[in-house]
Amino acid sequence: MSEINEVFDLLKILIREPSVVGAEHAFFRVLQRELEERGANVTWYEGLLVAQGNQPHSAMFSAHIDRHGLICTGPNEFQYAAFVAGNRSDLLGNSVSEQLMAKIVDRFDATPVMAYEPWSGAYRGKGQIASTYVCERRNNLIFKLEGMEHLVAGTPVAFADRLAVGEDTISGQLDNVLTAAFLVHLFSQGFQGTAFFTAQEEAGKSWRYLLEWFRRFGSTTNKLIVVDTSPYPDRQEADKQHLVLRNRDANAMFDPGLTEQLKQICEEGGIRYSYKDKFIDQKNELLKAQGQEPQSYGSTEMGRIVAASNGMVTGSTLQIPTTGYHTMEETASIASCQAFLKVLKKVGEAV
Repeated sequence: MSEINEVFDLLKILIREPSVVGAEHAFFRVLQRELEERGANVTWYEGLLVAQGNQPHSAMFSAHIDRHGLICTGPNEFQYAAFVAGNRSDLLGNSVSEQLMAKIVDRFDATPVMAYEPWSGAYRGKGQIASTYVCERRNNLIFKLEGMEHLVAGTPVAFADRLAVGEDTISGQLDNVLTAAFLVHLFSQGFQGTAFFTAQEEAGKSWRYLLEWFRRFGSTTNKLIVVDTSPYPDRQEADKQHLVLRNRDANAMFDPGLTEQLKQICEEGGIRYSYKDKFIDQKNELLKAQGQEPQSYGSTEMGRIVAASNGMVTGSTLQIPTTGYHTMEETASIASCQAFLKVLKKVGEAV
C-alpha cells in the first residue's frame, strides 16, 4: 500500500488546487513544481504542459487537468464553465456531459465554492451554491451563489474539494486530477517517457492543443495513451472491472495494436478489464428493445485527435471506472487505482 499512498498524498495536494475549465494556468504552475521536483523536463505551450524524461518516445501518456466549475458571466451571474469555454461550438450532442446536463442540474445545491485569479491562483473568496437551473434560452446550467456578489465577469469559481480516502475507495472531484496525479508520480519512479497535461478537455478543446504539439515537432505516434476516469451508474457495475479499455469512441476507432497490448498487460497481471464500447453496445440493445434512445459512446480526447490528425496520431485509452460522475463525490476503488499504477509502470518501462 505504501506506493499507492504516495500517489494519494500527492492527489490530496492537487485536488485542493483549483483548475476550472478555461482557467487552468494556476494549476499548471503547481504541476510544473511537482514534476520538476521529480526530475522531469517541463515545457509550457498554450493549453498544454509537457513533461519529458530522457527517452521521450518510449511511452506517451496524456491526461486532461481541467475540472468542472463555474465562471462569472455578469453581476452575480454564474454559468457552467465548460459550456462557456467551449462556446458550445464543439458540443455536437455526442458527449456524455451533454447528455447528463439535465440529470446533474440538482447535484450542486449547497456545494461550497471558491473564487480565484486564473493566472496566479490567488484566492478571491468563498461561498456556496444556492440553486441551479437549466436556462433553455442559453442552453446552459445557471447557478445562483451566496457570498460571491463581489466577483466580476471572467472570474473562475471552483468547487472546494478535499480527497476522502476510505477503506476500499477514494472520492472527490476526481475527473481528471486522479490520473494526472499518477502521471506525476511516474516520474518519481524513474519514468523516462512523455506525459502531456491538457487544458479544456471538458470543453472539447484539449485535442487541439495536443495535436498542435505533434504538428509543431513533425512527430507521429501510435503509442499515445489517454488516461481518464470512466463513469458507471453504480458500484456494482463499476466493480466488475478494475480498468476500462476502449476500441473506439463516438469519433474514431483506436489503435488495435496498442489496445491489445493493454489487454495483455491486464491479463498477465491478473487485472480485470472491460471494453466501454462493448458495455455501451449491450446497454443500447436493451434500450432499443424498450424503444428508447441509444447511449453515446462518449467523446474522448483520444477519439478527437485520431479523427482530426488523419492518421498522424493514433493510440488508445486506459481509464479508471468511477461512480458519481461530475460530482464532488466521484468514487473510485483503491483496487482500480492499484491496477492502474501497475499498468502505467509496465507500459512506461523504457524501450
